[in-house]
This record gives sequence, structure tokens and C-alpha cells, in this order.
Amino acid sequence: MMMQGIRKAGQGLLGKIVIAIMFSFLIMSFAIWGVGDIFRGYGRNEVAKVGKSEIGLEQMRTAYQNEIQNLIRQQRRQISPEMARALGLDRQVLSRLLTEATLDQTAQGMRLAVSDETIRNLIFDDQVFRDASGQFSAARFNELLRTNGYSEQSYVALQRSIILRQQLSEMVVGGLSAPLALQEIGNRLRNEKRGITFARMPASAAGEIAAPTEDQLKSFFNDRKAAFRAPEFRTAAILSITAETLADPAKVTDEEAKARYEATKAQRFTAAEMRTVQQIPFPNAEEAQAAKAKIDGGETFDEIATERNVAFNSLTLGTFTREQMIDPAVRDAAFALEEGAVSAPVTGAFGTVLLRVTKVDSAHVRPFEEVAAEVKQELATSRAASQVTELHDKIEDQRASARPLAEIARELNLTLRMAGPINASLGKPDGSREEALPGGDSTLQAIFRSDIGVDNEAIRLPRNTGYVWFDVTKIDPARERNFDEVKAEVEKQWRADETATKLSAKARELVERLDKGENFDAVAASAGLTIETAADLGRQDQRPEIPGTVVAQVFGTAAGKSNSASGTDGGRILFKVDSATVAPYVRTTQEAGNFERLLSSSVSEDIMLQYVAKRQAELGVSINEAAFRNATGGAQN
Repeated sequence: MMMQGIRKAGQGLLGKIVIAIMFSFLIMSFAIWGVGDIFRGYGRNEVAKVGKSEIGLEQMRTAYQNEIQNLIRQQRRQISPEMARALGLDRQVLSRLLTEATLDQTAQGMRLAVSDETIRNLIFDDQVFRDASGQFSAARFNELLRTNGYSEQSYVALQRSIILRQQLSEMVVGGLSAPLALQEIGNRLRNEKRGITFARMPASAAGEIAAPTEDQLKSFFNDRKAAFRAPEFRTAAILSITAETLADPAKVTDEEAKARYEATKAQRFTAAEMRTVQQIPFPNAEEAQAAKAKIDGGETFDEIATERNVAFNSLTLGTFTREQMIDPAVRDAAFALEEGAVSAPVTGAFGTVLLRVTKVDSAHVRPFEEVAAEVKQELATSRAASQVTELHDKIEDQRASARPLAEIARELNLTLRMAGPINASLGKPDGSREEALPGGDSTLQAIFRSDIGVDNEAIRLPRNTGYVWFDVTKIDPARERNFDEVKAEVEKQWRADETATKLSAKARELVERLDKGENFDAVAASAGLTIETAADLGRQDQRPEIPGTVVAQVFGTAAGKSNSASGTDGGRILFKVDSATVAPYVRTTQEAGNFERLLSSSVSEDIMLQYVAKRQAELGVSINEAAFRNATGGAQN
């Protein structure tokens, strides 16, 4: 009726003028209140553009969320948006979408095409779309497409694009193989082994460090103010509930605990008999019987083992319960022997043996008195598990009324923990560390993402074992500290730097003597150092006696030359590279074939990346940062 009235009124000249004025005001109001895209054209929903192809906001958002879900499945833990951005996942997804759009435009420009028959055969040959009889199933095809959010048209278009991108990639890098010289270099990097002679130079080898003056310390501080800056500290009230924290063993009676004990005694509190068994194998029963006769005549089991060249370490089969022994014949014989006795010849599944039981740990049942506290705690925890959900709902109702955690904890008789002030690494202002928070890193990160007065969502603990709530009660912003606040810390760092400088200078002197031809033994002795050696060092080795930083320096030093590197506890390690060897590269081995394929793939990827970068430079790329942040949940400027 309203539209009919407008249409009727608009038939006259006056009506047309009135309606024109009315709609002009309506359009202006849209512009004023933010519906201005009708004047500005495209842009707000466009995250990026390469050539003529646009990457829309929803396309970016969907691809980004899918990538986060893939990462969650791989890592088997929750990945927050902040963590994803810290990993650079948002930029990686955008880069992939830009690359795909670039290749799609390039293929289109070359007039590459894929026939419908090729797509049809691809789908029909896909094992995923086949039924139990191995035939293509249209019903399964449609069901899987719906489940994954595709229509038949969109899936076909996707497969067509993938094939065209593969064809383009084959045109650029198809059949490329890594050059032999590059393979040999790669083989050296992977398999080279080095041997060194080295000596540890402790921090004390730097000699006496004179006490610094006040002016020296102030100058040191002024040059490094950022290093002594106080980080942000936060204080938070934390309330956590789990079945373990809610459990009250005192409410479990002895009768209840005894009933639980009797019901689970056989499975949980009974230790089966265990025996340590030794054996001597024989090629046949006759030789085994002859050996047993010797033992019966006075020879020992160990002497027979020595006669038959059975090493002492090879005598013992292990320590087993009856159920753990696989061979029935050996099991029955071993568990029939007295401790220290030797069996008659036993023919088992793996030949004929003589057995000796060296130790018998009899079956043992832990008495109720010994495990009463454990049983009561278990019962109490089991009962408390049903309270977690109920208590969670009560707390959430209270939170909805804007009540602080302290009041909620007091009313429900729960323990409220005050954490802080702490920094983002659980450090305290005095240098000590806060105990781990309930919920671990998830809680800590949430505290530093929140603010004072914010109603934070409960953090669900792993495996649904409980919940954590928190209120940020105080924030001490990061700030620059004055000299007097950090004087002791400044002096400690100054002394460490002076020690490192002197130690490095002394190490350079020793390296110069070694490179001039002096013997390592003599140079080390003159400095009061103890010589050590290390052989077969690999480039990626991490040995307790040689830190990774030293290994990296060893492989950066020519064979026959000397050098030094930072060690542990403020010291250095002086070393000489005695040898650098690598086995010849044999291309016919399976390992070499795998390496060649891996290296060739890496070279192909690098070339393809360069090709895509060149095409993007030709087509032109622009990114709408505001739309990008909107699509990925980033902070708005």
C-alpha cells in the first residue's frame, strides 16, 4: 500500500518534486551515517588485488579460519588468533591467495584450458568418491561436497584452477633437476664430520676485573637504558575449579573407602609375582642335558656360561610376571623353580635352554591402611567431578551480575588466588618467579590480553577437567628505571661485559699463537688449560660438552685453523680443527636419490617463487590493510 501511494503521488509534477527531495535526503543520510560505499565504489570488502583479480574479505576470512583449524589439528591444541598472527599465519594465507590469483590470471592470459572430459575423469577416478564396491557414487560425491561447503560448480571450478596452476608450474620448472655440483655441496653440508682439540677457558681466566667507578656505571647504563627498562607487570585475582581442588577426602567414610578398595584390589593394589630369569641356549637337548649333569656334579651356572662363550650381559632375559613371558614352556619352567635353582633342559619356541631364577619378588597386596588416603582422594575426586558443571553455572550467573571474583569466592567458600605483580614470563619485580598459574600459558596470555574491569570469559582446562576465571586488578605499565633502582644489576652486567671482552682478547692471543704453528699442548699449558678432544662432530650436533654455538663456529673455521667461541657460564672454548672429512657422494644410493629429489624440489620452489614475484610486479598488487585486519581479526588502528 505504501509503494502504491508513492507511485500515485509521483504521477503529478508536484508529487515528483516532493519525492525527489525526500529521496535526496534519504541518500544523504546514508552517506552521513556510514553507507558511503555507494559513492566510493568497491574497496571496503576487498582485502587485496592482483591485476584484475580481487581477493574478497569473506574469501580471506574463510581461508584464514581453515588454516587455523588445520594447525589446531596438527598441533592438537588450541591456537588463539594472537598466536596465529605471531606465527605469521595471516600473511602466509594472503600470500597463498595472491599467488593463486597470479597463476590463474597468467593461465588465462596464455589461454590455457582444461576440458570438461579431463575434469570428469579426475572426479570419477578419485577414490574418495567411490562406494564400497569401488564404483563412483554420485550420492557420496554430493554428500562430501555439501559437507565441505562446495557446490558441484564451485568444486569443478576449483579443480580446473588447480590443474591449470599445475600445468603452468610444469611449464616453468618441469623436469628441473638440481645440478651435481649443488648436490655435492649439499652432501658436504649434511654429512661432513669434524674432529677438534679444545680447551675450556673459564670466566676466571679473564683475570682480575677492577671495581668500576660511579661514572663508568652511569655511562654504561645510559648507553643501554632500554635493556634495564621495567616490563609491564600485572596483578590478577584467579579462581579455578577442578574435581581435584573441590574434592574433600574427609567426607569419605572408612566403610566407603574399604568397599572401593575391595572392588579394585586385584587390579590396582595387587603386585603379581615377578622373577628375574637367566638362560643359556644350546643347539640341541643332548648338549643341554650334558651341561645340566655338570651343574649337578658341582659346576656353576656361570662356569657353564663361560664355557659356551655366553657373555655375562647376555645371560639375563629380564624380570617378568607370569603373563609377560611369551613362551609357555619357558614360562612354566621359570615359575616352577626355587630362587637360585637351575632347571632341567627346556625346549621352547626358540630352542633348548637351561634356566636359572636369580630373584623372586613374591606377589604382594598393599594393605588398606597403606592406601586408605589414596582411595579416599580418588573417591572424593570422582564425586566432585559432578559438581564442576553445577558450580561453573553458579559462578557464571554471579559473573553476569557483575560481581567481582573475590565476592563470588567468599560466598561459595572457594579459594581465590592473587597472582602478581608478574610480567608476561611469570617474573616478579624482585627477580623471583611466580608459581605456575592454573591453566598455564593460556591463563597467563589471557591476563595480558585483558584489562582492568573487563568481564573475561572462563578458560576451559584441557580434557574438560575444570575452569579458570580471572580479574585483572592492577596494571603497572612498562617504564624506564632510573640508575639508582638498577645500580646492582648494572654493575653485574658491566662486570660480565668486561669479563667477556678480556676473555675474548686473551682467546685471540692464544688463537694467533696456534695459527703461527705453536703446539696446542704448549699453548694450553701456558694458559693453565686442560686439553680435550671431540671426534665425528656433525654440523647439527648438540653435545653436552660442546654447545651448539661452538659447533657452528667449528664448521665456520677452516681445517687446520684455530678459533674460539662463547661457552657456558660466561667462559669461552678455544679449539683447533684437526680434521674435516666427508664420504664421497655416491649418486646411486637410495639416500642420494631421496636427497636429489628433495633438493630439486627446493630449487623448483625457489624458481617458481621468483616467477610469481615477477608476474605480480607486472600485474600490480595492492593490499587493503584495514580489510585485511578485519578478515583476520587483527587490531584496528
